[in-house]
Amino acid sequence: MKLTLAKISFITLIVILFTSCNVIKRVKKEDYLLTDNTVYVNDKKNNSEAVTNLLYQKPNGKLLGFPLRLHIYNLARPNIDSIVDSQINANPKKKERLTKLLSQKQFDKYYQSKKDFNDWLKKTGEAPVIVNELRTEKSIINLKKYYYNKGWFDVATSYEIKKDSNQRATIDYKVTTGDPYILDSITSKIGTPIIDTLYKTLKKKSLIQKGQQFDASNFDGERERLTTELRNSGLYYFGQDYIKFEIDTVGTNKKVNTEIQIQNRIIRNEDSIVRTPFKVYKIKDVNIYTDDFFENKDSKITDSTTYKNYNLYSYNKLKYRPKAITDAVFITKGNVFKDIDRSRTYRYLSELKIFKYPNIEYIENANDTTLTANIYLTPKKKYGLNIDLDITQSNIQTVGFSFSTGLLIRNIFRGAETLEISALGAIGASKEAGNSRDQFFDINEVGANIKLTIPRMFFPVNTNKVIPKFMSPTTRIGLGATSQQNIGLDKQSFTGLLSYNWYPSRKVTNTLDLFNIQFVKNLNIDNYFGVYQNSFSRLNTIAQTYNTNPSYFDTNGNLIIPQGANSFITDALDPNSTLNLTDDDLINVSNISQRKNRLTENNLIFASSFNYVKNRRENLFDNDFSILRFRLELAGNLLSNISSLAGLNKNSDNRYEVFGVAFSQYAKTEFDYVKYWDLGKRNVFAVRSYFGIAIPYGNSNSIPFSKSFFAGGPNDNRAWTAYNLGPGSSNSTNEFNEANLKLHFSAEQRFNIFGSFNGALFVDAGNIWNVFDNITDDSYTFSSLSSLKDIAVGSGFGLRYDFRFFILRGDIGFKTYDPSNNDGNRWFKDYNFSNAVYNIGINYPF
Repeated sequence: MKLTLAKISFITLIVILFTSCNVIKRVKKEDYLLTDNTVYVNDKKNNSEAVTNLLYQKPNGKLLGFPLRLHIYNLARPNIDSIVDSQINANPKKKERLTKLLSQKQFDKYYQSKKDFNDWLKKTGEAPVIVNELRTEKSIINLKKYYYNKGWFDVATSYEIKKDSNQRATIDYKVTTGDPYILDSITSKIGTPIIDTLYKTLKKKSLIQKGQQFDASNFDGERERLTTELRNSGLYYFGQDYIKFEIDTVGTNKKVNTEIQIQNRIIRNEDSIVRTPFKVYKIKDVNIYTDDFFENKDSKITDSTTYKNYNLYSYNKLKYRPKAITDAVFITKGNVFKDIDRSRTYRYLSELKIFKYPNIEYIENANDTTLTANIYLTPKKKYGLNIDLDITQSNIQTVGFSFSTGLLIRNIFRGAETLEISALGAIGASKEAGNSRDQFFDINEVGANIKLTIPRMFFPVNTNKVIPKFMSPTTRIGLGATSQQNIGLDKQSFTGLLSYNWYPSRKVTNTLDLFNIQFVKNLNIDNYFGVYQNSFSRLNTIAQTYNTNPSYFDTNGNLIIPQGANSFITDALDPNSTLNLTDDDLINVSNISQRKNRLTENNLIFASSFNYVKNRRENLFDNDFSILRFRLELAGNLLSNISSLAGLNKNSDNRYEVFGVAFSQYAKTEFDYVKYWDLGKRNVFAVRSYFGIAIPYGNSNSIPFSKSFFAGGPNDNRAWTAYNLGPGSSNSTNEFNEANLKLHFSAEQRFNIFGSFNGALFVDAGNIWNVFDNITDDSYTFSSLSSLKDIAVGSGFGLRYDFRFFILRGDIGFKTYDPSNNDGNRWFKDYNFSNAVYNIGINYPF
C-alpha cells in the first residue's frame, strides 16, 4: 500500500519524537529533571489543586502521559546562531551560488527563517524543569503558611529529594498538621459609640463564630463585610485598616480567643495626628453636571434646574429631561452616605449608554457633618453609524451577499432613549440557480428595522414597587419589515416587539416579551417550480417514469406547473398509491415536497414570553459555575379570543385567519441547565441538560417551523448534522427534520494540550419527537417512557485554539447509538471516520 505524504510526515514526526528526543537531552550533567511531586499530609497523599498550586516547581506537562512540549523544546538547538553562521561560512561557494540564485535579501531571510523556527520550537515547547533546592524550600514555606492559616498552628513540614542514576528526580513533601485550633471567646473593643451600636446588630451574621476551626480567610471576609456594612451606614471615612483582630492562644489548650478592635478615625494634620470618633454623614446636596467636556472647564454654567432635590447644571442648553437623569441616580439628598448608592449610580448611568463613564466626587461640609455629591457626566456623540458586509451560505443559498447599515440616535426624546434605525439589502444564488435561463443571483431581500430603547419601564401603571430602579429596568420597542424575492415566491414579513428587561440581582436576568409579533406571507407560491428548475426537473423525470395521470402533463410531456406537479406529489406520497415508486424515487419526491412546504409556509405568530436566566459565573476566567435558563411562551390566545368574540368564520381547515393567514396557537416551555467543574491544571468538566416542549392547541394542530425543535449540529448532538437526527426512531430522509419535543444531554471533558491548544472528549445524547400534534406515526412520536430508548448517542473528540477573544473549535462526532437502525443493530454500527461528522464552530458548544 502506497503511503501518502501526510502519513509519511506523521510517521517521521513520531520517529523524531521517540528516538531522537531524549527527555534529558537539554539537562546538564550536574542537574536532575523533576519528574514528579508528591505531597503527604499526615502520611496520606494529597493531590488537591489548592495544595499542588503552592509548589514552586512542577514537572513538565504531559499529554496522555507523554511530555510533548518538553520534546518539542528539545528539538530546538541551544546555539542556533553559531550553527547557522558556521553553515553560511563553511561553504563560500554554496553561499555565492545561493546569493546569485536568490537576492541577498532573500538569502538572509532564508537563514533567518531557521533561527525563527528554532525560536518557535522554544516558545511552543517547555524547557525541562530542573530540581532547584531553593525553590523546594520556598514550597515548604508555602505549605507551612497555608496550613497555619487554616488553623494548624503546630504544623511541621519537610521534604526529600530522590535522585536516580538517569538524571531524574522526584520530590516528596511531608506535612504533619497536629490538632487544629478552635475559636473560643469573641469579644470587641470599639472606640466610636455609633460603631459599637451598629456592631451589636452586625455581629449576628459574623463569618467568625465560636466553635469554628480557625481560618484566616474567614477573618479577611469578616473585615470586608464589616467595612461594607459600615460604609453603607454613613461612615464616609471608614476603611478596612481600622479593623484589627487580636488573637490569643497562650495557655488556652488549642483554643483561640479573639478580640475585634475597631479604632477611631485618624486625621493627619501638617505636624500632628489626631484620633477622633467616626461620624455619620448625610447628603446635603446632589449636583449633576450634564455636559462636563474638557473644553468647558473654564466656561460658566448657562442653564440649570432643580428637580426632586437634584440640581442639574449645563454649560450649554440642558438637553435632557431632568427625570431621565435623576432616575439613574441613587444618591439622595437627606439620606445617609452609602457606598452602594454610589456603585449603583455608576452602573445605571453607564447603562443609559448616552454618557461615557461618569465621575462622582464627594465634598465634605465640615460645619454640619454633611457631604455634597457632584456627578460629572460626559455625553457620547448624539449620532452613530455602522456598516456591515456579510457573505453567507445555507441549505437554500449557494452563496449570498448582504449589506446593512444602521443609524444610532442617542437621547432622541430628551429622556435618555436610544433609537436605532437599520436597513439591509441582500442578494444570493439559490442551489437551483444552475439553470441557464435564470439569472445567477435569483434571491434578493430588502428590509428595515427600527428599535427604541427606553431606560425605564414604559408601562401605563407605576411599577417601581414591583421592579425598583436598582434592578435597571429597560423597555424595548421594535418594528421591522422585509420583502424577499426568494426564488420568485415574493415573501413578505413583518415583526413587532414590546419587551421589558430587568435584573433582580447581579446573577439573575428577567425578560418579559409582552408582545412579539411575526407575520410571514408568501405571495407567489404557484411560481415555486417555475423558478426551482432543478427540483422540477428531478420531479418531472420521476413522473415520466411511472404510470402518472396523463392530465398532469402538457403537450410536450412535461408536468404542468403548478397543478400537475402538485398533483403528482400528492399521488406519489399517498400511502395507498398505485404508482409503486422505488424507495430512492419516493425519497426524492418526499424531499422535494418537504422543502417546498417549508419554503412556502405562511405564519402569523402573536406571542408573549418570559425568560429567566440565573448565571453564577463570576467572570470570564471562572470555570466553576452553573447557568439555569427557563422560558415560557404562549401564542395565539388573544387572537383566538378576539376571533371567537367577533364571530369570525373559520377556513376549510377549521382555523381562524387574520389578514388571510391562519395564526398559530401553542404553549412552549424550555429548561436549559449548564454546570462547569474546575478540576485544576486547565481541566474542566462541563455538562448540559435541556428539555423543550411546544404543545399546539385551539387554532393549531402543529407548531410553526420557526418555533419547532431540531437535533444535530455543532452545538447539539455532534454525531449528526443539523436537522438530520430524528424524529424518534424514524429513518426520515427529509431535509428538515423537526418536531415539538426535545431532550438533550451533553458531557464534555476539556483539557489543555499545550499553549493555546486545547482538547476535549465528549458524549452527546438526545433526540426530538412529535407529541400532541397531527403526527401519528409511532416511530415519530413520544408515546411513553419506553420512547426514551430512541435517545441517540454520539461521542467524539475535538481540538480548540484559544485566540483570547474567541475560540476556534473543531469537533469530530461518531454515531455511537443510532435509534434509526433496527433494535439489534444500533450500537457502534457506523462508528468510523468515514461516517463521522466534522464540525467547525466558534466558542464552546455550551
